[in-house]
Amino acid sequence: MLLWLGLTPAQADAANRIELVGVTGERKENIELYLSSIAQAEINSSARFKNRVSRDIKKALRGLGYYQVVVDFIDKKDGNDYILTAKITANKYVYIQTNDLRIYGGAANDTQFLQLLKNAAPKKGERMHHGKYENFKSELMSLANRKGFFDAKFTRTELYVKPGDRRGTVRLYFDSGQRYKFGDISFHGSQIRQARLKSLLKFRKGDHYSARLLGELSQSLATTNWFSSINLEADVDNRKNGELPLRIELTPALKNNVEAGIGYETDVAGRLKAKWEKPWLNDRGHSLGADLALSNPEQLLETRYKMPLRDVTNDYYQFVLGYKNLDKLNTVSQEFNLLAERNWLLKNGWNRNLSMRFLYEDYLQGSQQATSTLLMPGISFSKGSNSGGSMPQQADYYLVAAEIADQSWGSDTDFIRLRGRAGWIGSWSVDERWLLRLDAGTILQESIESIPSSLRFFAGGDNSLRGYQYRTVAPQDAQGLYIGGLHMAVATMEYQHRVKGDWWLALFTDYGSVWNQNPDWQRGVGAGIRWASPIGPVRLDFAFGLDAKPGTDFRIHFTLGPEL
Repeated sequence: MLLWLGLTPAQADAANRIELVGVTGERKENIELYLSSIAQAEINSSARFKNRVSRDIKKALRGLGYYQVVVDFIDKKDGNDYILTAKITANKYVYIQTNDLRIYGGAANDTQFLQLLKNAAPKKGERMHHGKYENFKSELMSLANRKGFFDAKFTRTELYVKPGDRRGTVRLYFDSGQRYKFGDISFHGSQIRQARLKSLLKFRKGDHYSARLLGELSQSLATTNWFSSINLEADVDNRKNGELPLRIELTPALKNNVEAGIGYETDVAGRLKAKWEKPWLNDRGHSLGADLALSNPEQLLETRYKMPLRDVTNDYYQFVLGYKNLDKLNTVSQEFNLLAERNWLLKNGWNRNLSMRFLYEDYLQGSQQATSTLLMPGISFSKGSNSGGSMPQQADYYLVAAEIADQSWGSDTDFIRLRGRAGWIGSWSVDERWLLRLDAGTILQESIESIPSSLRFFAGGDNSLRGYQYRTVAPQDAQGLYIGGLHMAVATMEYQHRVKGDWWLALFTDYGSVWNQNPDWQRGVGAGIRWASPIGPVRLDFAFGLDAKPGTDFRIHFTLGPEL
């Protein structure tokens, strides 16, 4: 260990230090912590200073169970530098001979307390580790507070040590008292009617207090986007009769929120995105929003009206009106969509969505000029989870969806369109992540000409085969014009390594095809930079299409948004 501190000009030619010999790992680290308060200018060869260092070393080691410690000092010179070497002998520790741990009160038979006692408590025969003892005490009290044992206290806390016999005794008696329940629950400052807010409660008056339930309530309130601040006050000071009142202070969100973003892709150059949200229109929590996306080949405008129902975050109606114009390569399309959908969260954790979509499209795809009018009922199931953060260490996402068109209810043609997606994120360490994405779809229809351009499958671009031009992985007609496909499958594998802080390097490979008769698999590889920004991951990719046409085999993509 070396102790360095700033020097006055007069001391600039000396670098006195203390070196530790005979200890490693935890013992060395704890000694360094105790000695860290010593200024470099204080280091000297006096007996008084050595006694001070010796006392600190012995205190540090006693905390780890080493009570028989010998410290010998060696004075050395290195030019103008004075080196005090502490040679430490601490090979024998005190072990726990008697271990008397008791839990009284309402927590005596609580599963979590018993598990903590089994996993974290000091054990008979172990080294007398003061830090483990203190951590166990802290974990007991922390668990008590999280579960509502607000009268918890230690009635006996004793450590006895016989250094000569190398034996110790631990006595720790913990009285949890009673477990409190939720009392009156009140909302204040909200612009949303009480019934809607109470639908977010997963507990009620008389249920046992739980900090986890409060955290889930806070998250549910935040998810609605109705409020700019949320403060849950469990009034511990006014607890009585075994109950704890809960006061929830809410501040309404701004009536209008606007966000803007930019992106870049080799195929479309710059892209501009804007989002407007009116998170609450009335006391029922209805909301209105719009998305605008502009690039040279593609323009999109979409508006949404959302009506929450009993479970306001997962149970709702939504109506969407959208317009999209696309003029890229062999596709010229104008489409109008009107969508009505109903969403539920099922007991198994999956989101179920039933929809009815009206689509009108006027398009030129390859050499085919046509219009299409479709009425399509649909159903989808989706589920996702992540460990939190801009770039989570663990995440998964699943989606299966189907839409049906039939001439009997007014559509121009008959087909069933199926789509499936899955993605996983994992990590080998805090500095290494991996990602796997699968995307597939099929249309049950014999002729591609019967399907409007917007429903056909194309691949290539920033969220697909990155080494290929946008929408160029697709079947072609006799003139070499892209016409799209009835079937699609794309897979992505990616490895990421943290360089520093929130910055990562990535290596990836993409593989996939779009086809009508037989697949023609395309391969891509590349490297990229990732930034875990406060608003989500930012990605810069440099991709190569291994099977692309010469001159089109290098792509650059700059995107912001979720990885799955």
